[in-house]
Amino acid sequence: MRTIDLRSDTVTKPTPEMRRAMAEAEVGDDVFHDDPTVIALEERAAELLGKEAGLFVASGTMGNLVAELAHVARGQEIIAGRQSHVVLDEAAGHAVVAGASVRTIEERADGTLDPTAVRESFRDPTDEHQPITGLVVIENCHAHTMNQPLTPAYTAEIAAVAHAGHGTAPGVPLHVDGARFWNAVVALGVSPAELAGPADSVSFCLSKGLACPVGSVVVGRRDVIWRARRARKLLGGGLRQVGVLAAAGLIALRDGPAGMIERLAEDHANARRLAEAIAELDGVESAGDIAQPQPGAFDPARVTTNFVLFRVRRDRAAFLEAAAARGVLLDSYPHDQVRAVTHHGIEPGDVTAAVIAIRDALAATHDPRSGRHAHAGVAG
Repeated sequence: MRTIDLRSDTVTKPTPEMRRAMAEAEVGDDVFHDDPTVIALEERAAELLGKEAGLFVASGTMGNLVAELAHVARGQEIIAGRQSHVVLDEAAGHAVVAGASVRTIEERADGTLDPTAVRESFRDPTDEHQPITGLVVIENCHAHTMNQPLTPAYTAEIAAVAHAGHGTAPGVPLHVDGARFWNAVVALGVSPAELAGPADSVSFCLSKGLACPVGSVVVGRRDVIWRARRARKLLGGGLRQVGVLAAAGLIALRDGPAGMIERLAEDHANARRLAEAIAELDGVESAGDIAQPQPGAFDPARVTTNFVLFRVRRDRAAFLEAAAARGVLLDSYPHDQVRAVTHHGIEPGDVTAAVIAIRDALAATHDPRSGRHAHAGVAG
């Protein structure tokens, strides 16, 4: 039985072409700035997003952390969403390494922050009791609201708020945690430069839907990237012949069907098909995330990228175990959710098989509200 792994788009495998490119990559010592493949990747990323320079890093978390270190002085404060990755999922690196506190704002149903709330979160620098605001961070796509893409207009609005400051507080940079930036580009049908343009720095992952084995890239002005490079060194991220990894990134970032960006539309279509099918299953209900905290009908229209988040009227652990026994791996996600993520390597036939497995897993597990095993009402 083939395993259909929908836990995350991080489980993608490099393509055969990527493997060949990695094996044949021209390399140097990147700490000496002379690995030609890394240089080519950094320049390509910067060109695509309309920025001056780029920096290859080991992970998305490292990308966000080096950006924080590049922008924020020790003791300053970062404004970010309460459900954002930098707040919840990066081991408090902002505090432990950057020495920065975070002032959190509740996200809205579409993953955005209220610009007025961002403005009013700036601290008063004349008050000796308060930290000094140093950075605003937004996440695009926003994972906890069904991986919603944030538009260029919204990004520009938040950038304007960040750059203007508030009251006596001066303006600060905007960093975009763009782990799934390319999903937003494809879902919105915009250019990467347009989406990244208002931000002072953007990080994006190569190792999610783009199918590379390792790595992220941070882009921004040259002075920002120089500080980020220094921060990467501090974190132990100065790698040597790392062109063997960067080579896969160059394949991923090629234009058109030769690259991996355009094909993300296939993942989005597969996710919508999955969502529409499981919406018909007995035992599936609303995502239960910050946008839909109460149980109710699951709405597949909220699936705009490659995430499907839903709740089950079952013991969730038992349901996940039952699905795994039927060859489908799903993720236990916050807010009592189940996450299914489509990605490179998941084909339409896998979606059909996954729906059948999910249906059967629902039928095989206990519905705590009824005190009995539920019967799945959809056939085929």
